[in-house]
Amino acid sequence: MKRYSFILLLAAATVSIPSCVIPISQKTSFPLDVFYENETPQRPYSEIKWLEISREDAVLAYQNTAEKRLLQKGNSAEAKSLITAQLVMKAQKIGADALVNVNYQYYTGKDYEGYSMRGLAVRYRGE
Repeated sequence: MKRYSFILLLAAATVSIPSCVIPISQKTSFPLDVFYENETPQRPYSEIKWLEISREDAVLAYQNTAEKRLLQKGNSAEAKSLITAQLVMKAQKIGADALVNVNYQYYTGKDYEGYSMRGLAVRYRGE
C-alpha cells in the first residue's frame, strides 16, 4: 500500500505541470485490469459504480502568447498514467477487480484548463 501512496503523492505533484497532449499509455501495468474505450474484458462482470478523477486550473501567464493561444496544454503520458493509478486506487478501495470504459478528456477555455478521467469499477463474476 505504501507504493500506491507514493504514486498518489507523485501524481498530485506531476499533474499540475502542463505539457503537450499525448494519448493514454496502455503499456503501464496496474494491480487490477484496466480496459480503455473500445476494449472489453473476456470475463463476465458486475458493475459496481462509475469513478472519476478531475481537476481544473487557471491558465498560467506563460502558457499564453500575445494572440492568447495556449502554448502548452494537456498532460503527458506519465501524468495520465498517474491519474489512471489514482482511479485504480479508488476502484481497489471499493473492491473492484477491474475498470472498464476508461476515458480521458482534456478541456480548455479562455482562462482555465482541466481534465477528467472516468471508468466503471466492476467485479468479475464466477470463479
